Amino acid sequence: MPDIILPEMISGLPLALVTSSNAPLLLLDGELTVIAASASFGKAFLVDPARAAGTPLAILGTGEWNVPQLIALLKASGSGHAKIDGYEMDLKRAGAGLRHLILNAQRLDYPGAGSVRLILAVTDVTEALLAAKQKDDLLTKNAMMLRELQHRVANSLQIIASVLMQSARRVQSDEARVHLHDAHQRVMSVAEVQKQLSSTGMSDVDLKIYLTDLCRSIGASMIRDAKHIALEVRADHHMAGADLSISLGLITTELVINALKHAFCDDRGGTITVEYRADGASWVLSISDNGVGMPAGRAGVKDGLGTTIVAALAKRLDANVTMAEANPGTTVSITHAAIIAEPANTPEARSA
Repeated sequence: MPDIILPEMISGLPLALVTSSNAPLLLLDGELTVIAASASFGKAFLVDPARAAGTPLAILGTGEWNVPQLIALLKASGSGHAKIDGYEMDLKRAGAGLRHLILNAQRLDYPGAGSVRLILAVTDVTEALLAAKQKDDLLTKNAMMLRELQHRVANSLQIIASVLMQSARRVQSDEARVHLHDAHQRVMSVAEVQKQLSSTGMSDVDLKIYLTDLCRSIGASMIRDAKHIALEVRADHHMAGADLSISLGLITTELVINALKHAFCDDRGGTITVEYRADGASWVLSISDNGVGMPAGRAGVKDGLGTTIVAALAKRLDANVTMAEANPGTTVSITHAAIIAEPANTPEARSA
């Protein structure tokens, strides 16, 4: 013989669910009188669940639940004309701090129900909102401090670059002047990254804009006649972090300076092209000129500090340095190839 579920058993289920729940719940009738309150509700909102039963919602606690919009929504929900889903409200209780709540209400419809029953679920998100605000405030403060630091670093680099240029104008030794000019350009390559970071407020740099500005700076200080020697940039609008940008900028500075010094001797004119292309994590930076080309029997870039800097930076970036004849001129490429994992040598992989 099948079990018989009596109407009184069904009607008692909501009461049992509310009283045994670990969540803040209220069971209300059609007049919004409390039938039962969960222990969690009592603890969260300073209400005795035993005394709450039979109390109209409007006078529950110290009357803080008597919110006209909430009362209207609950009555509409009880009549089946509305549904409360994610309703937000502030609960103001005398002697206690303001609480921000999210409410959900559901009319219970089940066989044998003789009167309206509503379950009201309450979630207190006050602490979560406070933590989120504190996090946002901290992020905003850190962002402001970072921008201030970037401005100060950029200003300091500009001052150092200016001092180097002034010193280059004053010294009598041609060799010392050349070294000061080189040092000036190395400082400016870092300063351009700082400029990009400061202007965008981002942690990444647009390499097309960065390399263009960097080469414009190099050309302004080292190329006397832009019609005689041109400096062009062809680059993707690829975003890169500050560390990679600085390394690429220093490499570009060294190789462009090297080309300006050695590719166009005997008043020869021409073009230096800086090109950057990226495909995912793989990228290639190349500096080409249409100058005199490499000396016979010469396989690498010119020995000296520039060569050492380029080699060290390329190694740090896990990139390879190659030099080739451009006919005419020379092309130096810095290539970083992303490592692609090989498929596992398993029966499943071989049969795939």
